[in-house]
Amino acid sequence: MDSPMNRQAPTVALQPAPRCTLVIFGATGDMTGRLLIPALYNLARFNLLNADFRVIGVGHRKLDDDEFRGGLKHSMEQVVASRGGPAAGFDAQAWDWLMGRTSFLMGDFEGEQTYAQLATMLAPEPGGVIFYFATAPTFFQSIARHLHDAGLLKQGHGRWRRVVIEKPFGRDLPSARELNKQLTRVVHENQIFRIDHFLGKETVQNILVSRFANSVFESNWNRLYIDHVQITAAEAIGVERRSQFYEQTGALRDMVPNHLFQLLAMVAMEPPNSFDADAVRTEKEKLLDAIRIQTPDEALQNSVRGQYRAGVVGGQSMRGYREEEGVAPDSRTETYVALKLGIDNWRWGGVPFYLRTGKALARRQTQIVIAFKDAGHALFRQSAQEKPPSNSLVLQIQPDEGLFFHMKAKVPGSKIRIAPVSMDFRYADHFMTGHSSGYETLIYDCMVGDATLFQRAADIELGWEAVMPFLQAWEDGGEIHPYRAGSQGPVQADVLLARDGRQWLPLE
Repeated sequence: MDSPMNRQAPTVALQPAPRCTLVIFGATGDMTGRLLIPALYNLARFNLLNADFRVIGVGHRKLDDDEFRGGLKHSMEQVVASRGGPAAGFDAQAWDWLMGRTSFLMGDFEGEQTYAQLATMLAPEPGGVIFYFATAPTFFQSIARHLHDAGLLKQGHGRWRRVVIEKPFGRDLPSARELNKQLTRVVHENQIFRIDHFLGKETVQNILVSRFANSVFESNWNRLYIDHVQITAAEAIGVERRSQFYEQTGALRDMVPNHLFQLLAMVAMEPPNSFDADAVRTEKEKLLDAIRIQTPDEALQNSVRGQYRAGVVGGQSMRGYREEEGVAPDSRTETYVALKLGIDNWRWGGVPFYLRTGKALARRQTQIVIAFKDAGHALFRQSAQEKPPSNSLVLQIQPDEGLFFHMKAKVPGSKIRIAPVSMDFRYADHFMTGHSSGYETLIYDCMVGDATLFQRAADIELGWEAVMPFLQAWEDGGEIHPYRAGSQGPVQADVLLARDGRQWLPLE
């Protein structure tokens, strides 16, 4: 293992972003304090914000600038404490710099007066403006329309305007199409940055480098050598304070057509002609378009839904989902989902992709498992009880980020006996990695106009098209399988793979 002195810092020095103002709608919400402001603080620490950068928070609460900043400081203290307290190296100078450029506008998202006041605040701004929609999805269309009507989306003469939209982007295919239609009536598609924070993580971006910069992987990255692919996004926490949102959403809508499909696209797309935004997004779009659309009957056979019951996670007792405040006692909302998908193209024909995500599981873990086919030679054939697992490459997204290759080796001794071993690469062993949510990269990219890691309208709609059969099948039937909090999930998810002679890589 390399010592910290041998770890490498990034070799490409980024330049500060161009002059701009970030307007955050929903500025008093959890997302702003827990994710957006810490990301801006990190950008300030590394001198990646322009000297004239400003933040304007817009929210319903009656606050002045100092009260708003005080609330942000409280949230930041909680973030720092969760990362190890003062020893984590909090930079008071960077924080004060950021807060000195932060102000608050109390207003109604539906009120014209709010946008008139905002226009006055932005009037002297000669650079760019990013409007960040950190609100409930019900406000997306209204905010965009009001911004348009107030003339705040007009560009030209060095003035650019961009809109950042969080998930969920619709709740099904018709609503996603309608949202795209309504947004593009008032703002150009190239001004819309649909954000998925998973794509801001270094290890997600490293998927492309791992595949395309290493011939030993790319030459074997197809149906001839790969048996199947597993994509897991497991959380140890329950729904916490999001029960009202979760009751209307569920695990599939919350995670699959966005987070998991973005990981699927990164790991399965064809090589782009370049890392230009359009080239990368075009190949991702082709991959999503190749996901085989199942019939409702097939979808029912190729899916498992679960809901957590009371249990113990990380040594702490956790109540069941139906016992959470705001959850119906007979709720049929899934907190876990596992799917089997196929991709109809030359590279992946016949290779199953297994996706799973859930809450209140044994541990927090996001990973992609590339399971290779057996060598298939009788030379090393052993009894079923002694047979070690096949080769696999694990792309660990979080935590303990890295790549882990599981292979076979001879056990020392006079006889030929085989045992599984692992070759591991951990990011923290080789690079200086700080605490990051992934938003740092995405916010900076939006400031400089790089849309590579953001989704097009077509990506959103193709994702919903692929999951619609599952939503339709579940409306007509299918069970919700209980699982104990702190477990691996419902046993039926194991059966989903077992019937194909496969098994999940355990959460451990």
